[in-house]
Amino acid sequence: MARYVRGFDLGLAADHLRRRDRKLARWIDRIGPLEVGERWRKRFDPTDALARAILYQQLSGKAAATIVRRVEEAIGATKLHADTLARIDDAGLRACGVSGNKTLALRDLAARAAAGEVPSTAEMARLHDHEIIERLTAVRGIGRWTVEMMLMFQLGRPDVLPVDDLGVRKGAQLLDKLDEMPKPKALAERGEAWGPYRTLAGLYLWRIADSAAPAKPPVKRSQD
Repeated sequence: MARYVRGFDLGLAADHLRRRDRKLARWIDRIGPLEVGERWRKRFDPTDALARAILYQQLSGKAAATIVRRVEEAIGATKLHADTLARIDDAGLRACGVSGNKTLALRDLAARAAAGEVPSTAEMARLHDHEIIERLTAVRGIGRWTVEMMLMFQLGRPDVLPVDDLGVRKGAQLLDKLDEMPKPKALAERGEAWGPYRTLAGLYLWRIADSAAPAKPPVKRSQD
C-alpha cells in the first residue's frame, strides 16, 4: 500500500520545472526559492481545518477570525470537533455570527467526523489525492478548491494544480502572455508538463500573478 509523506523536496521540484518549461524557469529564477516547507511540518487536524474553512468562506479574514473566536469561547475549546461543536446549539452558533448555511455545513461535518467519514492525517497518508478530494467534498459546504488548498498547504502533496483558482489562472495568463486567463481545462492540459510537481508550479503562478498586481498608492500622512 502506498504511503504519502507530507511535503517534498522544493529544490528538486524547482529543477524539474526549469527543465520542463523555459518560460517558468525564468520566473523561478527571478522570484527565487519559495519558503513553504515550514507549514508541512506543523500538526493539523482535518476536521478542525475543515470547520475553520467553512467559517472563513466569503468573509474577510478579520470578520471570520472574530466569528471563530466567538465559537471557541462558546464551546470552551480551541478545536472544532464533533464533540466540541455539540456543546452549542444552532441558535448559539447564529449568536456567534454563523449563517444558517454554515451552521448546516458544520453539523454535517460533525456528523461525518463522528461516523469516521473524515479521514485523520494518518489515514490520509494512505490515500491518493483524488480519494481525499472525493471523501472531503462529500461534506456539505466543502468544495474541491478547499480540499486542494489542504492538499497543497497542510499535506504538502507535490502534484496538485488548482485550475479553478483565479490567481493561478492569472499567473498562467502572464506566464504565456495570453490575452485572457486560460480556461480550467486548458490550464490542466498546460500543467501536464509540470507533473509530478504541479504544486510548486501553482505556487509560482500565484507569485507571478502577485507581481503584476498594481502597486498601492502611497498613504498620505498628515503633517506633524
